[in-house]
Amino acid sequence: MTEPSRRGNNPATQRKGGRKPSLFLCGAPSCGWVAKRRNSSLPPGLLVQREPLFNIPPVVIAVLAVLVLIHAVRMFVFSEQQDIEFLLSFAFIPARYDSSVVLGGALPGGGADVWTFFTYALIHADWTHLGVNTIWLLPFGSAVARRFGAPRFLAFFAVTSAAGAALHLATHAGEQFPMIGASAAISGTMAAAMRFVFQRGGPLGLLGRFDESTYRVPAIPLRNVLADTRVVLFLVVWFGINILFGLGSLPITGSDQTVAWQAHIGGFLAGLFLFSWFDPTPHLPQFEDSAAAPH
Repeated sequence: MTEPSRRGNNPATQRKGGRKPSLFLCGAPSCGWVAKRRNSSLPPGLLVQREPLFNIPPVVIAVLAVLVLIHAVRMFVFSEQQDIEFLLSFAFIPARYDSSVVLGGALPGGGADVWTFFTYALIHADWTHLGVNTIWLLPFGSAVARRFGAPRFLAFFAVTSAAGAALHLATHAGEQFPMIGASAAISGTMAAAMRFVFQRGGPLGLLGRFDESTYRVPAIPLRNVLADTRVVLFLVVWFGINILFGLGSLPITGSDQTVAWQAHIGGFLAGLFLFSWFDPTPHLPQFEDSAAAPH
């Protein structure tokens, strides 16, 4: 979710974010030995394959670690003035690109004109903002990371972040309030996941089980996206929620902070239309029925 977080009356501190998602352990060696003894008495076909409790790709864990580290440094290490300078240098501020806005040199120029299209996604307004984005990144980001692999996932994260910033800039020209948050990139992962999770043999068909091959199923062709009622329902709900956030009909975590919903849409559209740029399996035949048949 995307929200501005205010600290004082300084516009630079009014931050808007693209935000808008029984186990027993035994350490004794004998414990593993007993388990082996018990399993060894079973026929090979009845042996149960045990899956990890959490199947989160390392690249997603790394991204979350960076987000938490950055926010922790801002909250517990930086002074208020240092935090303002940090935001001016790394948050996305539309006024930076409008020569008609007179800011008296308050905004750093040079490389900040480029890198803030990406770095704003690594900053969050508060722990709640970060927590909500984490909840959405874990399922959708994990699905996309398993399909794309770490390098492609990071590139996809960056491109969808930039797309969100671009649409925010187009709709908020000259605005001085910083935009922060990973929601544009997360929205991109939602759109990308939508292209394959509903497919026959995809991840949704193996709920409760884990199989890497389900993330490699052929994607829905872009021209067939609207042919699957589940995809259409997902689109209606997703756009409906973002529009309600944008109109202020729904509060964010009980606060009166606004949502940069245009950035969400920019990231989502980029994830939907640029999916094939990052998909490592474009050579596989795609299902023309777009998963309309039952699993």
